[in-house]
Amino acid sequence: MNNHKDILRRSTMVVRVIVVVAMIVTTVACQKAPQVVAPTPPEVTVSTPTQRDVTLFEEFVGTTQARESVEIRARVQGYLEKMAFEPSSFVRKGEVLFVIEPGPYVAQRDRAAAGLKSAEAGLRRAESDLDRLEQAVKTNAVSEQEVTRARAERDQASASLLEAEAALTTAEIQLGYTTVKAPIDGLVSRNLVDLGNLVGAGEATLLTTVRRIDPIFAYFEVSERFIAAQLDQSGGHREPGTGEDLDATLLLKETGLEIEGKVDAVDNTVDAATGTIQIRAIFPNPDARVFPGFFVHVRLPGDLIENAVLVEETAIGTDLGGRYVMVVGPDNIVEKRPIEPGPLQDDMTRVVLEGIEPGERYITVGLQRARPGLPVTPVQAGSGS
Repeated sequence: MNNHKDILRRSTMVVRVIVVVAMIVTTVACQKAPQVVAPTPPEVTVSTPTQRDVTLFEEFVGTTQARESVEIRARVQGYLEKMAFEPSSFVRKGEVLFVIEPGPYVAQRDRAAAGLKSAEAGLRRAESDLDRLEQAVKTNAVSEQEVTRARAERDQASASLLEAEAALTTAEIQLGYTTVKAPIDGLVSRNLVDLGNLVGAGEATLLTTVRRIDPIFAYFEVSERFIAAQLDQSGGHREPGTGEDLDATLLLKETGLEIEGKVDAVDNTVDAATGTIQIRAIFPNPDARVFPGFFVHVRLPGDLIENAVLVEETAIGTDLGGRYVMVVGPDNIVEKRPIEPGPLQDDMTRVVLEGIEPGERYITVGLQRARPGLPVTPVQAGSGS
């Protein structure tokens, strides 16, 4: 019985020791627990929008056409004898392109020349006969009827001479057509008919084309709204060449090519079905980097925005909701601000039509560290810190 009491007493003491040790360990652990320190907001670089007057530009899709375009056709019948140019080369006005067999036309010219000489001789004889009979009738050696007949023969010989002259002129023209020349300066295409083929038989056979591509035209359609605004700004239509022609820029998106030119023609009617009007612009093309038939963009100046708000293009983000910038508020709290973007400028800033005001701060560097609704540590761009 005493043994059981001893065991019970020892067990109670062990439990008390364990409880005391646990309390001591807990107290020590609580004293050594580190205090939680709030993290420093991430550092970002901020800027404020710039302001300046900006001209809005509008782009239109169009096609290019040659300044002049000529189809070279055979105007006489014959076998194609010679080609005197290299395909896809530049030719000058008057340069020989083709020769159609001239032999038959040389013979026709010579025959017409002989006919002219015969007609001249016939007229001289008729005039001589008339002079002789007019003298003879004065002495009643011949009748008046013979004189009248001689005058008719003289008139007939004179008409025959005119006919022979016309025949010679026609023959010379026909012979000239056997030498086919370039009617304009320009870029010649390939030969569409091979040498040795008969051309001009029943139709004016197309031999090639020549197109003048410097300068080059671009034709495109603009809206009624745009042309109305332009006419309002200029005070009405201005005659071409008055120095008030609208500037235009040809853009070839595939290569990045840009050519400055001028609008040189506007159609005189708006298409009621489409609400558009055709405009033509002209651009220098001395190195032939643009060919007729290209699809191009033409940029024209539009409205002027005074004191436009601009932000750096790299600060603008895009998501399913559209374009936005990260704005830092007065308490350095980040706000995701939707914007209405305008055109991109040459200095890689973009006009913001709506969404941010002058003086507000927006994040330019550190966008990946900024979260809407959370604070940041803003550093002004260019501060050197």
